[in-house]
Amino acid sequence: MNSNSSKITPRSTRWRVRPSEKRLILIIGDMAMAAIALFVALYVWGQRDLWFKFSLGFLQERVEFWFYLLPLGWLVLLVELYDVHRAHNWRKIVRGIAFAALIGLVIYAFVYVLVKGSLNRIGIGAFLVAASVLTLLWRLAYIRIFTAPAFMRRVLVVGAGKAGQRLAEAYKNLRPPPFSLVGFIDDDPRKLGEQVEGYPVLSQSDLLLEIAEKERVTDIVVAITGEMQGSTFQTILDAQESGIEVTPMPTLYEEMMGRVPVHHLESDWLIRSFVDEARVGGFYEAGKRLLDILGGLAGMGICVLLYPLVAILILLDSGSPVIYKQIRSGKGGKPYDIYKFRTMRQDAEKDGKVQLTQEKDRRITSVGNLLRKAHIDELPQFLNVLRGEMSLVGPRAERPEWITEFQKQIPFYRARSLVKPGVTGLAQVSYSYYATVEEMATKLEYDLYYIKHRNLLMDIFILLRTVGQVFGFRGR
Repeated sequence: MNSNSSKITPRSTRWRVRPSEKRLILIIGDMAMAAIALFVALYVWGQRDLWFKFSLGFLQERVEFWFYLLPLGWLVLLVELYDVHRAHNWRKIVRGIAFAALIGLVIYAFVYVLVKGSLNRIGIGAFLVAASVLTLLWRLAYIRIFTAPAFMRRVLVVGAGKAGQRLAEAYKNLRPPPFSLVGFIDDDPRKLGEQVEGYPVLSQSDLLLEIAEKERVTDIVVAITGEMQGSTFQTILDAQESGIEVTPMPTLYEEMMGRVPVHHLESDWLIRSFVDEARVGGFYEAGKRLLDILGGLAGMGICVLLYPLVAILILLDSGSPVIYKQIRSGKGGKPYDIYKFRTMRQDAEKDGKVQLTQEKDRRITSVGNLLRKAHIDELPQFLNVLRGEMSLVGPRAERPEWITEFQKQIPFYRARSLVKPGVTGLAQVSYSYYATVEEMATKLEYDLYYIKHRNLLMDIFILLRTVGQVFGFRGR
């Protein structure tokens, strides 16, 4: 073992909090604030009630059971704010809480009209106001605490090549940063003293332990995709034994971005990730199919209710057909017919050449633009879900022509066919529509992350985020 390893006294890692743990802290904090808001709402309601006041009798005789479920509903409305990076941005927090309160008010008004005004306005109003204020104060306190130096890891990257550069690029785009990037270690003498995305190449690997001591490093990230020298490997082991955490670049990238770096993966990554890590059990498969059936039935119900109105709008705007079908590639590359409300002109591909949808695409009709923004055009796909050709959650259903083309240009693209395509998915709720191969590669990074980490809780989380996008008219 390197004799210098005994001199390492790395910065304490007792305050290290990972993204999954931060998400749990956010949920617990939000639930606590919502519970306090519920008490405030009951107190205000009770004080305004001339007959009962705030008492046990008031709670037993005036408050219905559904009122106590308001905190859970509030957490659902905040679902977009459980993205760890979004949770560190106070502007997005303010907008997210305001949007949640607005949607809560709209839902209340809708239900109030349906049930002929039997819901208590004072209690609901007090809850929304209290929950908004308390959640905002808690989230601002969270940002103050978890961006403090005591919670910031100090990261040293071994490898200043393309993988290290990609990591630094991603890091620079995160505000606020999830950790402090100290710099790079690289054995190429030509890189010493150079800057990689504004961060210095500090030394070669023989001085790694000294640099770690000097810079109080808590984490080392290995961004070497080729063969590693034996001495470098041993030095990294020495650092790990001294208490510094060692993480491969793809793992940290997944933690930072919620997606995998497809251009910086080893050739055996697919086997390691999808054979060892991404296997799912029968319980998940059965639960997912049950969720698909229930969601498919609900979706088809909405589709049937809206069909007359949508059909009239499409016919008046651009004629028939109302619904179009198109060949898409399913699980294992098996082709099937997908169904959607038509949103483009009939001659959108009159020359027979497939085209990606562009931003402000002129082929989209006026009514089609509205249907896309509200995601109403997707409703007929629930028939595909019930038939088992699609799932509620999965990679976007793609045309075989594009799959053939993308496979040639994007590593691991074929891996997305390991699961059924979905009506919605992690890529759809996390990234805008693609119009270039590079943007498609970014969406693939989200798809592969989903396939690797999928579970029922993640599926439900994605479905809730999709509902938020529908209310926010974020389709295209």
